[in-house]
Amino acid sequence: MNIAKVDLNLLVYLDVLLREGSVTKAANQLSITQPAMSNGLKRLRDLFNDPLLVRTSDGMTPTKRALELQPVVRDVLAKLETTIQPETEFVPASSQRTFRIMASDYAESTLLIEVIRQLGNIAPNITLDVITPSDVTFHDVEHGKVDMAINRFEELPLSFHQKVIWYDAFSCVVKSNNPIVEKFDLNSYLSGQHIWVSKTGFGVGVGVDPNEVQKLGWVDAELTKLGKKRDIRVFTRHYHVALQLAKAQNLIATLPSKAANLYRNDPEVVILEPPFDIPPIGLKMAWSALLHHDAGHIWLRRLISEVANQLS
Repeated sequence: MNIAKVDLNLLVYLDVLLREGSVTKAANQLSITQPAMSNGLKRLRDLFNDPLLVRTSDGMTPTKRALELQPVVRDVLAKLETTIQPETEFVPASSQRTFRIMASDYAESTLLIEVIRQLGNIAPNITLDVITPSDVTFHDVEHGKVDMAINRFEELPLSFHQKVIWYDAFSCVVKSNNPIVEKFDLNSYLSGQHIWVSKTGFGVGVGVDPNEVQKLGWVDAELTKLGKKRDIRVFTRHYHVALQLAKAQNLIATLPSKAANLYRNDPEVVILEPPFDIPPIGLKMAWSALLHHDAGHIWLRRLISEVANQLS
């Protein structure tokens, strides 16, 4: 059967006929004539190759096939009615929606912490499900399975909508009693040992080869331009781990400044300007065209942008 040739009004007829158990009552319910309803029943019998309703001593009785169809037809019509209704205004204070956000550790630590704090005040029943980049593919976002992705992206599919949340410079976090604090220049920077933090994008991450400098990211790319290379002792995917290691060991963590500033009030560390130029990085928010006009999604994007402006 080709669904394109089926008059979907017949499903409405069938729903009412099975509910009323009478051609006359069904016709009255739909405000059509009895002959029109009878014709509709005939077409339904032809469509399903079944009598559907049979006259018995108890009146019009549905067949086994009709009883099987009844919940399916009701469910289809209910979903269709809900879908074609105009979208109601999104009310954050009463919404119980769950938003799934893929976010890097950097975005989660610097941005989403404050977003979650504000959600608790203005939308206490909304839930955020924050997913790591290694658990998500571009297809998950493209198909709307994940509401948005917040990370530093070098490339994104053309089908995505995107917005730059902010640009961030770099800072060095060092233990306060580390000797290099007294004279922090390129030579002392290179003489120290370092912590590297992943710039993970989408998909499953892989191990890092310290010798593949071109794959190590922004900091090492700039050092390579100077003909220099730093001594990396620890590779991690978490900014808080890097900050804790810098605090506990004589290791240097070179991080985006907003991540470094999470420890700005800690007397055990010192935050220093890198002794060489590192271009700022852009944190982006990306989402599927499928969700672009969704009222709740628009509200969340606006909230995230407002929080980013406050933090900047």
